Amino acid sequence: MRPYYITTPIYYVNGEPHIGHAYTTIAADLLARFHRLRGRPTRFLTGTDEHGQKIERKAQSEGLDPQAFVDRLIPSFHEAWAAIGCEPDDFIRTTEKRHEVVVDELWKRCLASGDIYLGHYEGWYSVVDEAFFTEKDIENGKVKETGNTVEWVKEPGYFFRLSKYTDKLLAYYEAHPDFVRPEGKFNEVKAFVKQGLEDLNISRTTFRWGLPVPGAPDHVVYVWFDALTNYLSALGGFGAEGIAPGALYTKHWEPNGEVVHLIGKEITRFHCIFWPAFLMSAGLPLPTEVFAHGWMTVNNAKMSKSAGNFLPPAPIAEAIGKDALRYYLMRDVALGSDSDFSHASLLARYHGDLGNGLGNLLNRMVASIVKTSFEGRVPHVTSDRLGELEKNVIATAERSAETAAKFFADIAPHRALEAIWELVGVTNKYVDQTEPWALAKKGETAKLEVVAYTVLESLRWLSLLLWPVMPEKCDDLRAQLGLAQVAPTEGLDRWPSAWGGLVAGTVTKPGAPLFPRMDDDQQRAFYLRLGAPVPASLEKKSEPTKKEPKPAKAASENKETKVTTTTTSETGTGLITIDQLSAVDMRLGLVKSAERVAGSDKLLELKVDIAEPEPRTILAGIAEHYAPEALVGKRIAVVTNLAPRTFAKFGKTSHGMVLAVKDASGLSVLSPDKDIAAGVKVS
Repeated sequence: MRPYYITTPIYYVNGEPHIGHAYTTIAADLLARFHRLRGRPTRFLTGTDEHGQKIERKAQSEGLDPQAFVDRLIPSFHEAWAAIGCEPDDFIRTTEKRHEVVVDELWKRCLASGDIYLGHYEGWYSVVDEAFFTEKDIENGKVKETGNTVEWVKEPGYFFRLSKYTDKLLAYYEAHPDFVRPEGKFNEVKAFVKQGLEDLNISRTTFRWGLPVPGAPDHVVYVWFDALTNYLSALGGFGAEGIAPGALYTKHWEPNGEVVHLIGKEITRFHCIFWPAFLMSAGLPLPTEVFAHGWMTVNNAKMSKSAGNFLPPAPIAEAIGKDALRYYLMRDVALGSDSDFSHASLLARYHGDLGNGLGNLLNRMVASIVKTSFEGRVPHVTSDRLGELEKNVIATAERSAETAAKFFADIAPHRALEAIWELVGVTNKYVDQTEPWALAKKGETAKLEVVAYTVLESLRWLSLLLWPVMPEKCDDLRAQLGLAQVAPTEGLDRWPSAWGGLVAGTVTKPGAPLFPRMDDDQQRAFYLRLGAPVPASLEKKSEPTKKEPKPAKAASENKETKVTTTTTSETGTGLITIDQLSAVDMRLGLVKSAERVAGSDKLLELKVDIAEPEPRTILAGIAEHYAPEALVGKRIAVVTNLAPRTFAKFGKTSHGMVLAVKDASGLSVLSPDKDIAAGVKVS
């Protein structure tokens, strides 16, 4: 199996980590866990970027030496990653000696290639971005893209012949169409390079906090030449002259290993233009892929301490559980798109998907049926006793596992989780259809055995499918099934593929609910603890105006678990709360293609761009109202977080729903009156 090397950007140490940092690190941790589960030799790297003028100035403002300043902040990163269940194999710091020696060697190689020369720089520089900018990048004294202030810099400096690599980079992009994802970011990179590249200033003399340039100690290495090299220095380097490369480098770097850099979109240019040019100059292989994710806001506002919405991840994880936070971030966010962190959406996922969906499924079977009817032991069931309902659960499990594996490998965890939740939904529906509590009451033990085993085996599959996202809760789930914790083994593929792995006679061990429900007081405390506004629906009333009506019972209620849902809110019968609404993810999509589904008069198969790595396939029953060609290029509103629906008759699966209205005049899909970008959330 080809080794897999996943990296986060190294985080700039000018402050403590926030939820945006956590989002990237969780995604990388998830990918590392998935590939380990498949048996691949895997390495996961994160770390900190500790040099530069910005840090020097910040340290001076606090009366500290720069090294003391960064040393003080490092523990907060280790603590944050532990709090959210991230387990990197290495944590690289750019102030470490092991890093400096590799930066020196990369510089020397680029110098030997004739690509570094001494010159003079005069132009605009942003301390915050640690980058140089031209006039076309600036407006009103600020960088257009980031909004950060620039200052005029004039100093001698060493330059890298970036202009020499314009054609070489374009040729490489053409030969490697998946080098940068999503496609939109790759198009931006190519367009920038096609304009022609200018040589890059790669040293500074106006500050001292950085690595000295080899042979020119009055210069410090440009922070991005320094920082990008961490991906090599963490592997022990590529070998100096006469010295063989380190074992980790030989094993994990291209061409022997698959190298994936997971980054924020604001640093795409550095990773997709500067970094490959440096590597080409040094005669080194390039990484396999650079995946740029979007920005994260908080409750639809830009995150900042001054706005009071700066969110460190640890308190959130402590308030709701690390795995619930991991699930929410990976389920609600398409990695290639901008996103918004919402406390209400987090709670909606916690109670809906996790509590009522996965947790209730486990509790209904292990703590109730198996415990009371089979003395806590897994019943013995042979394949000849399975009916159509059981075969449907098995087929769903196989389809979910195959689809989820594809999407995890394609860096689309939200799509993978959608596929996995199809199995959660089908298994819960199976419980409702078979009514095991009724079978137990009637003494129909033979049928009950089949139902119990089917649900328990489905839960075993889910414990593996979800382990990359929720490792702690999946190990808890497995413990209740009487199984050992997941232990990935290099060379052994543990991804579920064969039904029937749960051994009859295994003793289950009912435990506490995986995701205990929060009542109104607990939810209110959750918001207050995190400094977030409490929704009006949770505000305490000074005097109740009338007796609340009894909640309507859900169709899935059973006597064993007494699980109910309600369609009644405090504002009136039939209304929903903002928490319920926030669980529906509606986005603007751009129809890339449309065609009729063979054999159907009603269905159109649409490929809809919602700013994910690949267009969504959505089957819509609108063929009687729209010609396929009339929809191509149209912007439409779609629901993106519905469980996938398979149309078995046509052999196709829909991954969303088109929103439309219909009256006597006909049907019309909902479409904005402006050319809003694909993927924007409908709110």
